[in-house]
Amino acid sequence: MIRAADVREWRDHDVVDPKGRKIGVLEAVYVDTATDEPAMATVRTGLPTRHRLVFVPLDEVVLGPGYVRVSHARGKVRKAPSMGTDDVLPAEREETVFRYYDIAYRPGVHGERQLARR
Repeated sequence: MIRAADVREWRDHDVVDPKGRKIGVLEAVYVDTATDEPAMATVRTGLPTRHRLVFVPLDEVVLGPGYVRVSHARGKVRKAPSMGTDDVLPAEREETVFRYYDIAYRPGVHGERQLARR
């Protein structure tokens, strides 16, 4: 697992699937607001003139020299909920990301977001 203190070191590294196929480049890490542990990442994918950011969970992540291996197949990640490279994840779309990966969504007691960008 990526520790919150190490997040900046892994930005701009390749993100690969379990078979080692490149998905894209790690853009940002989102931590769970309840635990402050890394939970999701955005991966920059697409053509050089049409980049977008897709979300991928950081469960069972493996860090290597120059890469971050996630536990989801490249095809699934590339079809995940996305946003533009200059956009921010709206609070009302946060649950959609969790549902896509069949992960329970747990907002705060007073409706606070579950994810915060690092």
